[in-house]
Amino acid sequence: MANILSTGTSALLAFQRALSTVSHNVANINTPGYSRQRVDFEARSPQFIGAGYVGRGTQIVDVRRVADDLANARLIDSGGELARLEQLSSLSDRVDRLISEPTTGIAGVWSNFFDSVSALSSSASAPAERQNMLGQANALTGRFQQLQGQFDRLSSEVDSGLAASAAEVNRLSGEIAQLNGRIGNPQNAAPDLLDRRDQMIRELVGLTGGTAVQQDGGAMSVFSAGGQALVVGIQASRLTTVPDPYRPERQQLALEAQGQTIRIDERVMGGRIGGLLEFREQVLAPTQAEFGRIALALGTAFNAGHAAGVDQYGEMGGAFFNLPPPTIGAHSGNGGTALLSAGVAELAAVDGRNLVLQFGSGRWTATDAATGVAVPMTGTGEAGDPLRIAGLAIDVTGAAQEGDRFLLQPTAQAARGLSVAITDPGRIAAASPVQVQANLGNLGSARPGAVRVVDPTDPALRTAATVEFLDGDQYLVDGDGPFPYTPGMTISANGWSFVLDGIPTAGDSFSMRAAAPGSSDNGNAALLAGFDDKAALNGGALSINGAIQGLTTAVGSAARQAGYAAEAQATLHAQAVAARESISGVNLDEEAADMLRLQQAYQAAAQIISTADTLFQSLLGAVRR
Repeated sequence: MANILSTGTSALLAFQRALSTVSHNVANINTPGYSRQRVDFEARSPQFIGAGYVGRGTQIVDVRRVADDLANARLIDSGGELARLEQLSSLSDRVDRLISEPTTGIAGVWSNFFDSVSALSSSASAPAERQNMLGQANALTGRFQQLQGQFDRLSSEVDSGLAASAAEVNRLSGEIAQLNGRIGNPQNAAPDLLDRRDQMIRELVGLTGGTAVQQDGGAMSVFSAGGQALVVGIQASRLTTVPDPYRPERQQLALEAQGQTIRIDERVMGGRIGGLLEFREQVLAPTQAEFGRIALALGTAFNAGHAAGVDQYGEMGGAFFNLPPPTIGAHSGNGGTALLSAGVAELAAVDGRNLVLQFGSGRWTATDAATGVAVPMTGTGEAGDPLRIAGLAIDVTGAAQEGDRFLLQPTAQAARGLSVAITDPGRIAAASPVQVQANLGNLGSARPGAVRVVDPTDPALRTAATVEFLDGDQYLVDGDGPFPYTPGMTISANGWSFVLDGIPTAGDSFSMRAAAPGSSDNGNAALLAGFDDKAALNGGALSINGAIQGLTTAVGSAARQAGYAAEAQATLHAQAVAARESISGVNLDEEAADMLRLQQAYQAAAQIISTADTLFQSLLGAVRR
C-alpha cells in the first residue's frame, strides 16, 4: 500500500515540476536570449520486497537548457560584425547626404559663384554684377563653413558615442564577471543564469567585437576584436576615454587593467565602437581633409589670380579670400619649446595627408599619420631653411627636445576659416593691370590678344612700354633688343605677356599702358571665371571642379560599400539567429503538446494516489468489521 502511495507521490511531484518548466518556457517566449528548458526524468531506485524488486516511481534528475555552443559562438561573432557595419553605414550615409544633396552640398553654390564671376567678365564696370559676385562669394564661403560645422558635429557625436559605449562596456563586463562568480560550474548552474550571461556577452561583443572563451571551471572570458581582455573569470577590465595627445578635443580609447592605462589601437576594434572609429578614421577624416584641400585650392588659386588684376580704384588686387594656415598640434608629452608654423609653398603638391613630424638625433623626420610610412622632407627647420614637405613650408622657432612630435594637418581645418576678404565691390580686381594697343599707323595684319600677367610683383609691370618691330622676325621693347620673333610666339617683358594674331611688318608698334581707375576692362575677370577648371591640384593634373566631383564620388562609394556590407552581414546574422532559435527557441506548439502530455500524466499520478487511498480506506473498513 505504502509502495503505491510513494510511487504516485513521486510521479505527482515530478510532473508538477515538469509542468512548471513548460510554463516557464511559454512565459519567456519573448525574452531575449532565453533558451528553452527540458526536464530529464529518471526511475527511482527500486526497493527489494519479498521475492523481488519493486519500482518506486520517478524523479527529476536535471532541468537543463537546450543550447548549442557552436550556434551561440556563431551568433556572437555575427552580431559583433553586424553592429560594426551598421554603425559605419549609418554615419557614412549621413556624410554622403551632406556632400551630395543639392540643398546641403557645395556644388550648387560653387556654380553660382563662378557664374557670377563670368557675368562680371561680361560687364566689368556694372555695380550690380560686382555686388552679386560678393554675395555669391559669401554664400560659397558660408556653405564651406556650414559643412565643416556639420563634420565637427559628427566628430563630437563619435566622441560621445565612444564615452557612452565605454560606460556600457564597463557595466556589461562587471555583470558578466559577477555572473561568472555566481555560476561556477555550469553543469550545476541555473539555466536562467547561463542564458543571462550569454545574452550579456552578445551585447558586449556587439559593442567591441571579439570572442568569448570558456575557461577551466566554467567561467566565460571575453576578449575584444583586438585581443584586449575585457573579462577574465571574475575580473573585469575598465574601458575609458582619454584625450588625443595631439588634439585634446578628440577622444581615444584606453583600457584600465591592473593599475595601468593602456591606449587601444583603434584599428583593431570591432562592434559598434569599431564602427565609430572606422568611420572617423576612414570616412570622416579623409572627407574633411579633401574638403579642406578644395577650400585651400579655391582660396590660394583665386587669390593669386585676383592679385594679378586691378580694381576700380586703379590699385592691384589684394586677397579675395581669407585662408587659415595649416594646423600643427604639439604632442602633450613634448618637453621642448619648439613652435611650428606652416604655409603653402606649392599648391599642386598639397595632398591633404596628416603627417607626424618628429625631432630626433638632431634632425626632423616625417611619417604618414595613418600608415606610419616615412615621407620625404627637405630643409633643416632653421632660419632661412624651412622644412619643406608635401607642398608646405614649415618654420621652426624655439628649441625641440629629443622625441618631440607634432601633428601636421595641412587642410583639415581650411574650410572653417575660409571667408571673403573684401566688402567693397569696387575692390574686385576685374581689369588687367596692363593694356596693349596697336599703333594706328601699323601696316601689318597683327592684332594683340589679351594681356596676361606673368609676375604681378614685377615693379615695372604697370610702366608704359612700347613693342616695336624691326621687321617680321625681330622686335624691340623700349629700345632693348632686338629679340627674335616667330608668328604665334609669346611676347613678354616687365611681368606681362601677350600673343599677336596675324603677321607684323617693319615699323609696326604696340603700346603698353596701365589700366586707368574706373576702367571697364574685363581681362582679369575673364581669367578668374575659368579658375574652377584650372588644373591646380595633384601636380597640375586635377582641376578644382574635378576635386569636388572626386570627393562626391569617393564619399558616395564609401557609403554604398558600407551599406552593401551591412546588408550582407544582416543576412548572415539572420541565419545565425535562425540556427540558434531552431535549437534553443521556444516553440508554442511543442510546448502545448508537452503540457497536454504532462497534464495527463499528472492526472494519472493523482489517480494512483486516489486508488491507493481507496484501497487503504477499504482495508481500514475491513479491519473495523
